[in-house]
Amino acid sequence: MPLIEFTDKGLYCARGAFYIDPWRPVDRAVITHAHSDHARAGSGAYLCHRLCKPILDLRLSLDGVLPAVQTVEWGEAVVLNGVRVSLHPAGHVIGSSQVRMEYNGEVWVVSGDYKTEDDGISGAFEPLRCQVFVTESTFGLPIYNWKPQAELFAGVRDWVAENRAQDRTSVLMAYSLGKAQRLLKALEPMGSPVWVHGAVWNVHQALAGAGVWLPPVERILPDTPKELLRGQVVIAPGSAEGSAWMRRFSSYSLGVCSGWMQVRGNVRRRNADAGFVMSDHADWKGLLAAVAATGAEKVFVTHGFQAVLTRYLNELGVAAAEVKTEYGDDEGVVDSGEGEAPGDGDAG
Repeated sequence: MPLIEFTDKGLYCARGAFYIDPWRPVDRAVITHAHSDHARAGSGAYLCHRLCKPILDLRLSLDGVLPAVQTVEWGEAVVLNGVRVSLHPAGHVIGSSQVRMEYNGEVWVVSGDYKTEDDGISGAFEPLRCQVFVTESTFGLPIYNWKPQAELFAGVRDWVAENRAQDRTSVLMAYSLGKAQRLLKALEPMGSPVWVHGAVWNVHQALAGAGVWLPPVERILPDTPKELLRGQVVIAPGSAEGSAWMRRFSSYSLGVCSGWMQVRGNVRRRNADAGFVMSDHADWKGLLAAVAATGAEKVFVTHGFQAVLTRYLNELGVAAAEVKTEYGDDEGVVDSGEGEAPGDGDAG
């Protein structure tokens, strides 16, 4: 019996009696990270990394009742019905993990979403040796090749400085969990306040409450004076784009942060003034490097460009197969609203 079966509820470890990132309610769920396509409400019990819990609490409570969440540190093992389970850094967002499972000497690793460049806040991706590796493939095409983060961040700061010289507000569209925190680190050297949408504020407060240090932010409220925002920097989710919420900015430039901005036409389609190729997923070279580092004899490829990556791995002599899942693209959906509870999805 394989350690993981691919079922209509999600990735299932029958020996351990648990699912990994199930998309339907189950008795026990092991969660790689708190994006909405990987962490869904309704399951009986959850296991995740300590820094994933505050976002699960924020997003998965039903009628104010929080789910039962057990937390572990990276590398801390728990035994579930004889299966040794441990979580290890995935580098995707704060609190994101890979899931390592071991039973009778056989090791499987489920990557969840991951990126291989250390962003300084999400934990450096940890290559794990295993016999079987289950990998994502969100950007599994050779055209996706990210610039080093330092170069990307310098470009963001230059754009903000140019806008400020023209007395324009810099509005950056970024997912509330992941890119928003990276942008705060990018903007920190500029030494000026950063204003945020309510969805970004809620995630920021949850992480700060869990002891994560992030640069301070100011929340934009309905009565925040327009004049106060002129020439400032604003981080907002994609749902704000084109909405009434944007009318508070008298003169602004719009920057969209997404791996999809690698394709130039996407900047135009988003009616953006600038597109920053910022992704919390591995690029093509990162995916290949991650697979090679595992030494896996078998690779299962989930959401993204499964067919392309699977075919390429097979050509390299790595036995690979596609797996259909219900994981979405957290770079292509949008955060919703600015109420007390953040929505889910990504500005790209």
